[in-house]
Amino acid sequence: MSEKITGAESLVRSLESVGVTDVFGIPGGAILPLYDPLFDSSIRHILVRHEQGAGHAAEGYAAASGRVGVCMATSGPGATNLVTPLADANMDSVPVVAITGQVPSGAIGTDAFQEADIRGITMPITKHNFLVTNPDDIPRAVTEAFHLASTGRPGPVLVDVSKDALQAETEFHWPVQMDLPGYHPVTKPHSKQVREAARMILGARQPVLYVGGGVIRAGASAALRKLADITGIPVVTTLMARGAFPDSHPQHLGMPGMHGTVAAVGALQKSDLLITLGARFDDRVTGKLSTFAPDAAVIHADIDPAEIGKNRTADVPIVGDLAEILPELVAAIEAEQAGGAEGDYEGWWVQLNRLRDTYPLGYDTYDDGTLSPQYVIQRLGLISGPESIFAAGVGQHQMWAAQFIDYEHPNTWLNSGGLGTMGYAIPAAMGAKVAMPDKTVWAVDGDGCFQMTNQELATSTINDIPIKVALINNGNLGMVRQWQTLFYNERYSNTNLESFRVPDFVKLAEAYGAYGLRCESPEQVDAAIEKAMAIDDAPVLIDFVVHKDAMVWPMVAAGTSNDDIMVAREMAPDWSGEDD
Repeated sequence: MSEKITGAESLVRSLESVGVTDVFGIPGGAILPLYDPLFDSSIRHILVRHEQGAGHAAEGYAAASGRVGVCMATSGPGATNLVTPLADANMDSVPVVAITGQVPSGAIGTDAFQEADIRGITMPITKHNFLVTNPDDIPRAVTEAFHLASTGRPGPVLVDVSKDALQAETEFHWPVQMDLPGYHPVTKPHSKQVREAARMILGARQPVLYVGGGVIRAGASAALRKLADITGIPVVTTLMARGAFPDSHPQHLGMPGMHGTVAAVGALQKSDLLITLGARFDDRVTGKLSTFAPDAAVIHADIDPAEIGKNRTADVPIVGDLAEILPELVAAIEAEQAGGAEGDYEGWWVQLNRLRDTYPLGYDTYDDGTLSPQYVIQRLGLISGPESIFAAGVGQHQMWAAQFIDYEHPNTWLNSGGLGTMGYAIPAAMGAKVAMPDKTVWAVDGDGCFQMTNQELATSTINDIPIKVALINNGNLGMVRQWQTLFYNERYSNTNLESFRVPDFVKLAEAYGAYGLRCESPEQVDAAIEKAMAIDDAPVLIDFVVHKDAMVWPMVAAGTSNDDIMVAREMAPDWSGEDD
């Protein structure tokens, strides 16, 4: 079918045709032609208060639902305000499509009003991007953008459309043929590699399933569970993989890395085989790379061949989609087991259980009656339950939310893992709630992060998006303060945010049309959370005033070996023992 319409109408119809139901954005001059037909569209447009909020909301939408999140902005500063969420989505493999307006094609390169080369700016932080100056190209660009964002290793794609292309007349044709001759992501693994991996797994004495966020992006959690169950191998889930494997499962050792459990970090360090699934040997997991898992062979399965061998050489590389790799690996292991091969991990579990029992996660309580932030977050997880979605900002509260909430399902833990973006939580929670309206969605935020994007509470109120905010308020940039305590002789340079309750977060929430509650003692915690859970007609914020000196433990200091993990300020665990 074809008919004469404007480029802007073609763009709206293209978005409808690829299944878009919700977008987050702000209009402006260059993209204004698009907003006129959008007014009559079935697509729900949510007017955010800052373009960064639009980008993070699109991320939260995608991470909670598995669908592509969509954001829009005008040219120049509107587009550049999307740079941070695009970089964030790129690091964490989040499928996002950003639509930006551009100055008229004849003015490109003249430093026109609100002109920025957003395609050039975002080239290193997007999976791909387009500049469209011919309205006839709009449907194909949209089709390709959504295909690129959601296939292979997911990621952000930007479509920049000049104003004259939006205004010009064109014929709308749908469907359209894609033209991506160099893009052929490998999904099916090489069977020989899978069989070799199965033999290595059953021959290892101290293997670990090192699980990254790729398992969640691939929708492969059920297959991972089957692999763990048939082998009995211990599992660690990275910060990006929380929820990929149930915390309640007896084989789960927790999160590895800079603030991981001693058992998870120790398992990697002492392993003789890392079965690496959708993880990228990030520096926050490996610590000093040359000392990471020194005696381990590596099986590395990933959709992105560029990740394999990037930081650690793989003895068995497997390129493919984990949704296809894991069932094949399970079948190969079952075939080996049917032939009499069986892994012997009994001695390994003795070691790991000793670490797990000796060094459980814990936290300090305070005689003066002030709140432990870990207690707050632990109670939040228990009262809200494992069906809830939790979106965290970045810093201490992020690590405590990863440590002290039990995650049983994928897509229930949203955070900025790779880029570490303060201000992620509120808009990401908002996007998650739009995508999953029947779920309880909490933003676990810090008083530093919250003040970067709290204006999206207004968006949430006006658009009936009843998110809940657990504000962990220690009056400081907590993680930076922790480093100053440990490594800068307690010289607290520019980390104190507290000044006679400026702002008063309860009043601020109420000014945005949300409910505001304050909690300052352990006795008030449960009642405050339960009251927030009972409110569903507007956003609600609880200002949890917590002890300023609470620390995140365990900790591997940046640049040091995982062997030097600290479980308290002066104490490193004992890896040695009779069981070793």
